[in-house]
Amino acid sequence: MLKCRAVWKKLTPLARASSTVCRQNVRRAVLNNGRPMRVPAAHMSIGPAGGGGEKQLYILLVGAACLGGGVYAYQTLKGDQKRYEERMAEISSRPHKAAAQKTAVPTESEPPAAEATETEAVPEPEPQAAASPEEPSPPAPDTEAAAPVETTEPLPADEPVVEAPPEDVAEPPAAPVVEEALDSTPATPTVPSHAPYLLIGGGTASFAAARSIRARDPGARVLIVTDELDLPYMRPPLSKELWFSDDPTVTETLRFKQWNGKERSIYFQPPSFYIHPEELDSAENGGVAVLPGKKVIHMDVRGNKVKLDDDTEISYDKCLIATGGVPRNLQAIERAGEEVMSRTTLFRKIDDFKSLEKVSRNIKSITIIGGGFLGSELACALGRRTTESGLEVIQMFPEKGNMGKVLPEYLSNWTTEKVKREGVKVISEALVKSVTCKDDKLEIQLKDGRLVETDHIVAAVGLEPNVDLAKSAGLEVDSDFGGFRVNAELQARSNIWVAGDAACFYDIRLGRRRVEHHDHAVVSGRLAGENMTGASKPYWHQSMFWSDLGPDVGYEAIGIVDSSLPTVGVFAKATAKDTPKAATEKSGTGIRSESETEDTAISPVAASTPAPTDGQHKDNYGKGVIFYLRDKVVVGIILWNVFNRMPIARKIIKDGEEHADLNEVAKLFNIHED
Repeated sequence: MLKCRAVWKKLTPLARASSTVCRQNVRRAVLNNGRPMRVPAAHMSIGPAGGGGEKQLYILLVGAACLGGGVYAYQTLKGDQKRYEERMAEISSRPHKAAAQKTAVPTESEPPAAEATETEAVPEPEPQAAASPEEPSPPAPDTEAAAPVETTEPLPADEPVVEAPPEDVAEPPAAPVVEEALDSTPATPTVPSHAPYLLIGGGTASFAAARSIRARDPGARVLIVTDELDLPYMRPPLSKELWFSDDPTVTETLRFKQWNGKERSIYFQPPSFYIHPEELDSAENGGVAVLPGKKVIHMDVRGNKVKLDDDTEISYDKCLIATGGVPRNLQAIERAGEEVMSRTTLFRKIDDFKSLEKVSRNIKSITIIGGGFLGSELACALGRRTTESGLEVIQMFPEKGNMGKVLPEYLSNWTTEKVKREGVKVISEALVKSVTCKDDKLEIQLKDGRLVETDHIVAAVGLEPNVDLAKSAGLEVDSDFGGFRVNAELQARSNIWVAGDAACFYDIRLGRRRVEHHDHAVVSGRLAGENMTGASKPYWHQSMFWSDLGPDVGYEAIGIVDSSLPTVGVFAKATAKDTPKAATEKSGTGIRSESETEDTAISPVAASTPAPTDGQHKDNYGKGVIFYLRDKVVVGIILWNVFNRMPIARKIIKDGEEHADLNEVAKLFNIHED
């Protein structure tokens, strides 16, 4: 179009000159005749007299100019359209090309596969929002609650923490293609020099914070730095549903069926949700970028910057520490040497799940050390394979029964029998003295003289909060609970917040605490994100946690659940609907901490059915409620095979009242309904 205009400017003076000559010829003819002369318009343009040759030249020039300009304009527009389409195709294929490049690095021997992946990725009909390098602005916080599938449970009206739960760790509208999710970042991403919002750690708390920041500040630029190579994902399925998948490629797809039968991915969002780190500064609408495989090793709090393990530095305006924790190990295993360590799994990440799943199919015996949530879940999951492949599964722990530190003794013993029925060989009151490798077998020597032979060990003995940054940042670590000490707004210092497993916060009802559960990571991450944008909200939420011993037995808990506290349990006979599987089928979602849809937390109505008399359901703990007391006040509640009643439990703890008859309180949960 520019060239066309230039040509027209050159022709304009000639056209004007021809028109002037024509008008002058007409005037001369009139003057020579001495009388007015009326000349038809047609004669002026085509007549042979009075400069007809110049008129014809004028017509030809104008016609040629118009024709040439039209042809050029058509070709220019067609070329511009072609270049536009090529540009859009190039932009939409960036994530797939980057994924193919990363895949090609470790698999140089298989270039056709990588090439095929890239070829298929380019024409994939992704929506325009996904093709753009800029993330679309998220909806306002009050509209987010209805959009996601996976939302945190609604809180009582008087709960001051979260007015309307945003999507946080929401199940993505479309589950991500795992091949894309695993290879969604460049092999050598460019590290931005500055991030307005810097999130250290790539777990649930960081992801929840990122979504919360973007909800309150749609143009925010958020950078997540993680030492893992994966995009943010949820950890609970690693020890639960993934083990019950019938898909032989589950370690690659990382897709699983929830107890309700619905399939989803372990990743919170597909790769198209994120922008590349190098685009963070230039993204017009901001976005969330993930910098994988990088570890923050030093914090300069005064200078508002951090140093990575490759000596690069990133400055920030606001920073969140969500470093989570690292699995503990037994000293007996650490002292045993490399050969024993190489045959021991410290279960925490995706790579640990992949490794253990592969190992379990190629050996004859696995021993799980630990009787807590993780150890018992893995024992039940692997126990199902005893009938399929003849795998021997052993679980040992120092307590008298499974989850002995959490459940009252009678329920712990009942749970132990349940685990045994899953095909697990349980060894209680087991204290490990030493571990050695002999004749291609691991020998576990217990302090009471018992000897256990096995092929592989899984150490599930707890989590140590990752506080490596405390020293360089000058942050306080709690001596009793571990973790970074934070105030009521989850703030450790000016411009620094902490969320998730690494945060030691003050609970106005239960005192200072540190919680290592998914729901806490969701809520604390979201609140920290809000406060990073200026919300200044206190953390008053009572987060819950849950555990499943397969699809038939599960529980949800809130508050302080410690078996050393006095407890009162009220139980009823279970029915077919009182299982984790049935509960999720009814609710339509699989993550129970985000499926609590009961709105009876403020004014619950008790069931009219009377409570059973003592001994009526002796040794039958199909479903029930266990109250944990401190100074006659309920500080913790476990709902045993009772689901979607957590708001009621939350209100009981929040009220902090003494109850003369907890049987009456148990009626609020309607456990005696058929």
